[in-house]
Amino acid sequence: MGERIRDKGVNCVKQEEFSVLMSLYYKEKAQYFDECMQSIIRQSVRPAEIVIVLDGPISGALKSILIKYKKKYDSWIKIIPLKRNRGLGLALAEGLLQSSHELVARMDTDDIAREDRFERQLVEFKKNPLLDICGSHIIEFQGNIKNKLSERRVPLKQKDIAEYQKQRSAFNHMTVMYKKSTVLKAGNYQHAPLMEDDLMWIHMLQVGAKCMNIDDSLVYARTGYEMIERRGGYEYLKKYITGRKQILDTGYITYWDYWKTVVIQTIVALLPKKLRLLFFVKLLR
Repeated sequence: MGERIRDKGVNCVKQEEFSVLMSLYYKEKAQYFDECMQSIIRQSVRPAEIVIVLDGPISGALKSILIKYKKKYDSWIKIIPLKRNRGLGLALAEGLLQSSHELVARMDTDDIAREDRFERQLVEFKKNPLLDICGSHIIEFQGNIKNKLSERRVPLKQKDIAEYQKQRSAFNHMTVMYKKSTVLKAGNYQHAPLMEDDLMWIHMLQVGAKCMNIDDSLVYARTGYEMIERRGGYEYLKKYITGRKQILDTGYITYWDYWKTVVIQTIVALLPKKLRLLFFVKLLR
């Protein structure tokens, strides 16, 4: 199944038959994207391909980073350009359809994967052929990965994941590896701003997906004021309420689940940024 590939500056790296799926859009910082790509290249087990969906036109700085890696790893990187920004859900849906392998690992273009992330997840899929989705905890940082702000821990076992998902996401989206066939069986990603992942996990659970999270933090996720700023204000709140309504419509949650989370999120979204950061880092982790 696995093979070894040679690369400039790297002696011999093991490669397995799985894809990495990312969506890149114009607001991403070139430095963050570069660091993300480096973390994939440094993996103890590399993917067979990296699928990068360009969710609309991107900046010149991002193009330069993309060209740099495409020149060096041409056959390894698959670029899927979309003419206009369609949102994360629809961009990932297109990328998944064009992914070549059954196992697909998600990454966000501003996060950093620990060097053994893919290796650890592949072990779990080999141990349990019935497994459909595997994630992990994350370490949230600002600026440099040594500047840890918090750790977002998620439930580990199927029963706990299914219950936790009624209130909040039971997976850290940027950490998951899943089976493409199960995601497609669940209807693929849908347009649900802020809730693309939550809606997907619920649909997967509803079709009987077997789930787990590894009890370790395999991804460093950027947070701090940039992330907190995006998670506040009336526009964010409107999207959140719309997304939770889509989840309510699945029948997976009750009206009590819906209203409880909407009330809490309303309070958080309208807090000043500094208090909101404190709430996310200290109370929601």
